[in-house]
Amino acid sequence: MERGWGEPEWDGQRCAVPRACTAGAKSRGAAGRLEVYMPAVLEVEIGSTARLECSFSIPGDVPFTSIEWFYVNHGHSNRVRLCVITATGARIDETEYSERLSVGEDKALSISKVTRQDNGRTFICRVGADSQGVGENRTELNTYKIPMTPEITPNSAGIPAQSNDMSEIARCKSENSFPSPNITWYKNGELLLQEEDKTKILTTVIRPSNGLYTVISTLFSKVTREDRSSLFHCTVHYWLRGQMHTKDSPRVNITVFYPTEHVELRVVTKSGMVKEGDDVKLVCDADGNPAPVFSFFKKELEDNWQDVTSLADTNNGVLMLHNVNKSSSGLYKCQTLNLDEMTQHEGDVELMVNYIEGVQVKMEPFSPFHEGDSVRLSCSAHSPVALDYQWRDAKGRKVAEGNQLLLSNLTFETSGNFSCKVQARSVPGLEQSKQVAVAVRGKPRIVAISSPLYVRQDEVINLTCKAIAFPRPSVHWNINGTTHEYMENQHVTSNLTVRVSHDLLRAGAMCRVSNALGVSEKHIQLLDQKTSESKGIIIVAIIICILVVAVLGSIIYFLHKKGKISCGRSGKQDITKPEARKDKNVVEVKSDKLSEEAGLLQGANGEKRSAADQVGPSIVCWGQGCAAAGQQPEVLQVTLSRLAALPTLHGPPSSISSARGRAGRKGKGWMCCC
Repeated sequence: MERGWGEPEWDGQRCAVPRACTAGAKSRGAAGRLEVYMPAVLEVEIGSTARLECSFSIPGDVPFTSIEWFYVNHGHSNRVRLCVITATGARIDETEYSERLSVGEDKALSISKVTRQDNGRTFICRVGADSQGVGENRTELNTYKIPMTPEITPNSAGIPAQSNDMSEIARCKSENSFPSPNITWYKNGELLLQEEDKTKILTTVIRPSNGLYTVISTLFSKVTREDRSSLFHCTVHYWLRGQMHTKDSPRVNITVFYPTEHVELRVVTKSGMVKEGDDVKLVCDADGNPAPVFSFFKKELEDNWQDVTSLADTNNGVLMLHNVNKSSSGLYKCQTLNLDEMTQHEGDVELMVNYIEGVQVKMEPFSPFHEGDSVRLSCSAHSPVALDYQWRDAKGRKVAEGNQLLLSNLTFETSGNFSCKVQARSVPGLEQSKQVAVAVRGKPRIVAISSPLYVRQDEVINLTCKAIAFPRPSVHWNINGTTHEYMENQHVTSNLTVRVSHDLLRAGAMCRVSNALGVSEKHIQLLDQKTSESKGIIIVAIIICILVVAVLGSIIYFLHKKGKISCGRSGKQDITKPEARKDKNVVEVKSDKLSEEAGLLQGANGEKRSAADQVGPSIVCWGQGCAAAGQQPEVLQVTLSRLAALPTLHGPPSSISSARGRAGRKGKGWMCCC
């Protein structure tokens, strides 16, 4: 038995009636004859392509001879052939579907760009197989268009809550759908049904020229003041492939008008507590809509109220108080008036402005102070909150805490201005200060002066004299010049600009400071800078000489410790055979400047000797050692003045002096061998 393209396998998306997917229609109703299978209903979205499939089975493996496709309009019986398919190919007839029709390799019929007019038409597949006769089946084509997401428009004019009539709440519109959908309404998620004298829903269906439906639904209802927070939305319901689907609109809130029932007045500040100098906002809240007109009042003495509405924004219910102070404290109230019902509501609030006043500093004893005296400072202030006290000096440094400050053993330096800083610990930023001057009286004391001062004659110099005293002293100079004087705390500084003359250089200058309690004066010594320079040069030269001698002595001492220099006594020897010891070199030193060295050389015990005793014929040896007895090393006669040119004469002066002392005692000089 031949089967046409296999058994039918419907995917369930195109077959709206599942039982029709497997049911076949037999052309002559006899079992074992040709059978054709098609879905009973096919649903296709408008604008897409409808694919009509036809499968069949023929007993005895007999091939089909022809397949014909027809359509029948809804409610009519006349067939219109669309095409015929034979073994040689497919031929499409001239119909309204000619431009949109195509036949696939599996003999399925495809209709492109399905329209609303295609809805409800029946398409018939007829199969012929010679001796097996003819069989056919049919599919009903249903088209659809999914509606767009509904648009909801709330009533923008506002709805009075006290109205007895039903008012329009919102309007919902769904466009471009087929077939026509249904619209339902919800309030806070609950379905709204039509109810007499309470809720009414009107629906309008429009079908434009494109054949797609637009549905408009309007909700009418009575509202209460509680509906000011209610949310409304609409839902579109439509059928697709045998199932119900929905689309929801956004949720909207409506404007409800209702009278004021409660009024509240509150204080708004940047910080928790109000202090002097703050800007304070009093906000009046009323639960009516629209907001009523506000009036503001401040309570005065007894039951009198001062109208302060001129300071307020009456539309927004805000009273602004700038730079408040103690007098701003008190009871405030706001009032609202309902002109429709001629009712009045009000709310009040107590404003407390924290302050510090009456800061005073008391001084005990209160009398002129002298150096060595003591004084106690006491600070007091008034405030509705607890206060803390701090004491600071003239430079702003904290010197003590508490409301008392004890100053003992007063001096000019410790006197000055002290301030008491009062703070409210519970109100950040609330503080006041009071300053007091503690003046120590006494005669002037010169604390700084430019002496001694090195100068040159005829140059212009500045002389400075600084003193401390109270009362303020005056400064005088014993010479004429240009003076500049300035005062800092109790210090007075005087600068004198003057040209140095011969008399000024010789006598110097005198600074005299005086007030009502006494006089102090000091002399400024002027030194010639040239004399100073010459003395300095001599001092530097002496220091350099000492350093040079110390370095030379250190080197000789170092070489002696290393064993490269050994010293011993020796008599003067005649050297006549220089060839006998080529490796022994001897230098004989004779002094021609005994007077120069007489003061420098001493004996071993420290006593001074004459030049003849201290310096005799001396031999300096270098090489591998001094000559033994009877040997004659080379002798080089030099004067003592050239001794400094020999590199071997470096070492501590003590070693040289000791060697010379030993040689001098024998009258034969000294000898150093290496």
